[in-house]
Amino acid sequence: MVKVNDNYLKLPGSYLFSTIGKKVNAYAAANPDKKIIRLGIGDVTRPLTPAIIGAMHSAVDEMAEEKTFRGYAPDLGYEFLRTAIADNDYKARGCQIEADEIFVSDGAKCDSGNIQEIFATDNKIAVCDPVYPVYVDTNVMAGRTGVYDEKTGNWSDVIYMPCTRENGFAPQLPETVPDLIYLCFPNNPTGATITKAQLQEWVDYANRNGSVIIYDAAYEAYISEEDVPHSIYECEGARTCAIELRSFSKNAGFTGVRLGFTVIPKELKAGDVSLHALWARRHGTKYNGAPYIIQRAGEAVYSETGKRETKELVAYYMKNASYILNGLQSAGFQVSGGVNAPYIWLKAPNGMTSWEFFDYLLETANVVGTPGSGFGPSGETYFRLTAFGSYENTVEAVDRIKKLSL
Repeated sequence: MVKVNDNYLKLPGSYLFSTIGKKVNAYAAANPDKKIIRLGIGDVTRPLTPAIIGAMHSAVDEMAEEKTFRGYAPDLGYEFLRTAIADNDYKARGCQIEADEIFVSDGAKCDSGNIQEIFATDNKIAVCDPVYPVYVDTNVMAGRTGVYDEKTGNWSDVIYMPCTRENGFAPQLPETVPDLIYLCFPNNPTGATITKAQLQEWVDYANRNGSVIIYDAAYEAYISEEDVPHSIYECEGARTCAIELRSFSKNAGFTGVRLGFTVIPKELKAGDVSLHALWARRHGTKYNGAPYIIQRAGEAVYSETGKRETKELVAYYMKNASYILNGLQSAGFQVSGGVNAPYIWLKAPNGMTSWEFFDYLLETANVVGTPGSGFGPSGETYFRLTAFGSYENTVEAVDRIKKLSL
């Protein structure tokens, strides 16, 4: 008789954003006259820029001609895109990352979930709390997290690094040494960042203890302050302890197009085993490459026109973030984030839980956000709003919230 992977049965409830979607759809069906403004899921709303669309059109035309038609993409990505990434995202910032250390994929979400496959199941992981749910859930699926405690919301074999208002929503170096350390900066969901000096402490800690940092830099394009690093490879020694995940979703609006990449330096090893070689083997076996048309679109992001348009796109969303941040502060909310990230992290008022505030906001203001408890135990009583809506909807949503009697 066939058996299932019992680890999947350990997952509590459904995926966070699926639960939100069901609740919102049910409310919308019962209240068809209400205009619901969605500032919950971090999905972009602005169209792809002209440079990107132009590149896609040209690539589509190539696919219509026998001489320029492309079939399967190279496993690790086309050389033109990997070189553009290495030159613009890394070498331009003084990071010595080569094109053959870049693995092109269909997005950082898949990579952040799949990267754990090359590590043993008895490795101990450490995560920020609150945290992007994919990091923990995929380790649950792999059988790496132990037993779930419904009262605390914790897994017995996971090291949680609380990110609270008291520590600036930045984790402290764990006393119990983990094998794998998940870090995300600018942070999802809190919008917090750390300085280069702080990140260097993590790199030194990992090298000293033989740990590997899985560094999610999906929101680096939103950094506005000088002392906040865009890549972990700006830190000395990172090539021997860190894997970096990147995405085109939030900087260039590729959520519906799908493109990302993972960087694994050749010096990075587990004992005598090259993690670069291991990921290449996994990538080549399980992945057929991002489509040529999409990779040409990614290359266009690094053109001079593409860079200008991408900056304008980021500036649009950060204008939204500023409006949310300033508007909620003026209304008396305890708020953070929104400076180097498109997320605003606020304290639920009047002692409400995260889900109580979710329901209250949906029903009284018809605004959708994300309950902080969905990101981990330390997220309870907090709430995330995203700046990825239209400016008009963002203004209306904040103005509705400000009018509430809280």
